[in-house]
Amino acid sequence: MTDTPPTRSRRPLTLRDVSEASGVSEMTVSRVLRNRGDVSQATRERVLEASKKLGYVPNKIAGALASQRVNLVAVIIPSMSNMVFPEVMTGISEVLENSPLQPVVGITHYRPEQEERVLYEMLSWRPSGVIIAGLEHSEASRAMLENAGIPIVEIMDTDGEPIDSMVGISHRRAGIEMAKEIAKAGYKRIAFLGTKMPLDHRARKRFEGLTDALAKEGIEIADHEFYSGGSGLLKGRELTEMVLKRSPDVDFLYYSNDMIAAGGLLYCLDNGIDVPGQVGLAGFNGIELLDGLNPRLATMDACRREIGNKAAEIIAKCTEDGADHSGQRIELSPRLDVGDTLKR
Repeated sequence: MTDTPPTRSRRPLTLRDVSEASGVSEMTVSRVLRNRGDVSQATRERVLEASKKLGYVPNKIAGALASQRVNLVAVIIPSMSNMVFPEVMTGISEVLENSPLQPVVGITHYRPEQEERVLYEMLSWRPSGVIIAGLEHSEASRAMLENAGIPIVEIMDTDGEPIDSMVGISHRRAGIEMAKEIAKAGYKRIAFLGTKMPLDHRARKRFEGLTDALAKEGIEIADHEFYSGGSGLLKGRELTEMVLKRSPDVDFLYYSNDMIAAGGLLYCLDNGIDVPGQVGLAGFNGIELLDGLNPRLATMDACRREIGNKAAEIIAKCTEDGADHSGQRIELSPRLDVGDTLKR
């Protein structure tokens, strides 16, 4: 004969349950859990201990009916797979962990229609703010952001007009700075290898800055290769092989990110191509994962963690002040590291 396991109650816990367990009024329990009002430390600890033992989770949606907002921050980014946005998320979390706010992530895969769907769902929860990658949005997404009535921070880019606040770098300027270094080093036949073009607007702006600056030096782009797959070492190898076989006189390869640049570097090393003498290479983002690569890749640090920090600080400050917008414009300066793959 076996014992029948106890039947678990499906009734959701309420403030009354915590009130009875802690021996104080429901009003006092509510004050403690919302961190509001004048409650003694001993009572506060008793309520929190009872709440913890019961496993009680407050209904924040019910509270939002009065406040019109929940303590969630919608973070909408294109990807979590390319080593860039996890560091942005780290920066956001570092700031919000010291506040009542919690980030909730939505992924768009660089697709405007997916951004609309994610934004619609997240705004329906009445978050305290939105942190969203990029300045380019569909008409529907822009309308939702403009009428949300909460602080909006567009991140990663400053080449354009924000809806409210923006924190990022100028990708056009990043392309221009890299072009100046390439020209100064004496390279003449430059190819650009880009990912997710043209949906990756930031890569497009770097390409535009690069081509404009090179044109002023009397240099035209010799070749380019765009693709829509994810960024990775294998893709970098494939793109590099395609371009160098098609245009064997190319002497510099500028990649839209470090991971495909690292794949290109490995291809060159495997095929006896002298880097940076015969062919120079540079990537973008300053990925720490590649710090041990030898030779060290030329790249630019895109200030990802700092962008996350500052975006979260704007949302936290607006929440603290009860403000529905900030209007801040913060442009950071990417740092160029010439590494070992660009002639000095």
